[in-house]
Amino acid sequence: MAGEEPGITLTDEQKRKRRARSIAIAVVLGALVVLFYVVTIVKLGPGVIDRPL
Repeated sequence: MAGEEPGITLTDEQKRKRRARSIAIAVVLGALVVLFYVVTIVKLGPGVIDRPL
């Protein structure tokens, strides 16, 4: 027990699937951010970009 690492050791296939799942979640999250940005610009109108600060 002294030389063993605690936890679960993943196989190469499990690591690949975890990485693919993480990438898919990141892509979906990025798409939602872009969607919310576009919807906000559409609802507020194009004038919101040219307004004075």
